[in-house]
Amino acid sequence: MNYYRVENKLAASFLNLPLERAEAGVPELFLVRRELEVCRCAWRVTDGRQLTAAAEDAAWFDPRRMGPAPDLPPQVASAIAAGKLTAVDVGHPRWREAVPAPNGGKKRVHLLAVGDVGSTLLTALKLLGGDVVSSIGICDLNEKTVERWTTEMGQIAWPWDYDALPQVEAVAPEHLFACDVFIFAATKSIPAVGSAVKDVRMAQLEANKGIVAHYARAARAAGFKGLFMVLSDPVDQLCQAAYQASNRNEEGAWDGLGLLPEQVQGYGLGVMTARAAYYARQDRRFASYLTEGRSFGPHGRGLLIANSVEHYDDALSMELTEKTVTANLKMREIGFKPYVAPAVSSGAMQLLLTLRGQWHCGSVCLGGVWFGVRNRYTPHGLEVETLELPDALYARLRQTEEILRSIHVE
Repeated sequence: MNYYRVENKLAASFLNLPLERAEAGVPELFLVRRELEVCRCAWRVTDGRQLTAAAEDAAWFDPRRMGPAPDLPPQVASAIAAGKLTAVDVGHPRWREAVPAPNGGKKRVHLLAVGDVGSTLLTALKLLGGDVVSSIGICDLNEKTVERWTTEMGQIAWPWDYDALPQVEAVAPEHLFACDVFIFAATKSIPAVGSAVKDVRMAQLEANKGIVAHYARAARAAGFKGLFMVLSDPVDQLCQAAYQASNRNEEGAWDGLGLLPEQVQGYGLGVMTARAAYYARQDRRFASYLTEGRSFGPHGRGLLIANSVEHYDDALSMELTEKTVTANLKMREIGFKPYVAPAVSSGAMQLLLTLRGQWHCGSVCLGGVWFGVRNRYTPHGLEVETLELPDALYARLRQTEEILRSIHVE
């Protein structure tokens, strides 16, 4: 095992690298080389097999399926056990920027587009985010819309405690990335209520990926270091489009100088988790989901609602998944666009959990696609929940992964 000094941190590695050498000890970093363009640059290590895995795939959710554990020195093993080891891909052009640094305090949030979803999210963030959000900047093509919402939000306050809630103000397009969190809630078109479109989310891919790519390139140009949050549909594919667009130069070649994969996260799984709970409360057959269940995958086709991890029932899970994935169509059938629950459950609530460093539902990079899973940002990097998964549930996750990889984004 080799030891190095990186950014005043002790690093261990199997690699022989041209870095400052150090004495053996308990490392904070572990340096690896991964497949560029499709793998995360840095993450919190929860299992030694994550340091030697050949690829990023569904096996990361159950490290037992990655193969034999590597032989690690006691110092490295103790760092993993303490939850204080960050793996960093030294092959990435921006790997030093991926090394976690102290990052506390309230965050500045910028929101692009204040339509139905954006305005609902804005209201929830204003009311619920005072502990972690310092201020919210909003931007929209329609200046009257911005004026309306800055005025409305400015008139929401607790009596005699006028600074308790985040202030909302207009932000110019050229300053969109002068923030800690950028929320992409823009959309070019949404199928009308009553239309014949069956997969409403995927129908928006072609329309919206050009828009998200534009702002991802703007994030690259601004040297944006914060969280690039995607709320527009289809969430998972737009994350992939944003990451790819930000990391290509003017000739269209990938150079890795844009957003890091762990900077981009999609927020669509939260409402699916809440919808599953809604149906579980209505039917006792699904009651185990409320205490033992999990949600995985995209905000749409490929979603997997597991009734239980320890007592997985495939038939029950598929029935609950079907109810959850078609819930938006039920709302459309009664004549309304289903945007309130997504804006709050997927958007505001999950973002606030994210900023608090708590477990939340979101889509993260998994081998080049964005896969919804329980995760959290920690002082030692992004952590994805790992579980001992029954074979039937793991097989379903593999199917979801195949679906995500089959969708052409570029």
